[in-house]
Amino acid sequence: MKVFLAYGFSRVTMDDIAKAAEMSRPALYLVFRNKADIYQAIAASLIAESFGKARAALAAEGTFAGRMNAAIDSCLISIFSEIAASPHGAEILDAKSTLAADLLLSWKRDLGAIIRDAIEAEAERNGVDLVTGELSPEMLAQFLLDGIEGMKSRLTDPDQQRKAVRGLVKIVERTLRP
Repeated sequence: MKVFLAYGFSRVTMDDIAKAAEMSRPALYLVFRNKADIYQAIAASLIAESFGKARAALAAEGTFAGRMNAAIDSCLISIFSEIAASPHGAEILDAKSTLAADLLLSWKRDLGAIIRDAIEAEAERNGVDLVTGELSPEMLAQFLLDGIEGMKSRLTDPDQQRKAVRGLVKIVERTLRP
């Protein structure tokens, strides 16, 4: 990842990656066919890491809003802002749409399920019947993720993103109160 961030996807070579990995280029080719495969492996690793962070934040002690904000920050805002802050971050993030589109779709689906489960647990804990209000945990999770997606395209500053996320989470939290 450091090599991609330093040189950009288009300029990095398999030789650059092999040197950074402290291995020979032929040995690297035994594991990966090309740099697109390496990019996808990095994306898969980041996704797994983000799920772990989200689950840990949601399982921690604290208020629903505090746990949800921490989960979103650790698995979305922090990871993407780190990448975006690098000289070639925009290129790396743009590449995700073509090189890791399938991973991104499953990541959004699985993250939605994690958030849905947290919303459902909070509704049950508070004795709130979402169905009566014509809502569902799935709908609220999707609302939250759609709001975050829109906010990310409008706000580039991570602190502004965090503030916007807090507002979205507050709306969901209020829905989960009796």
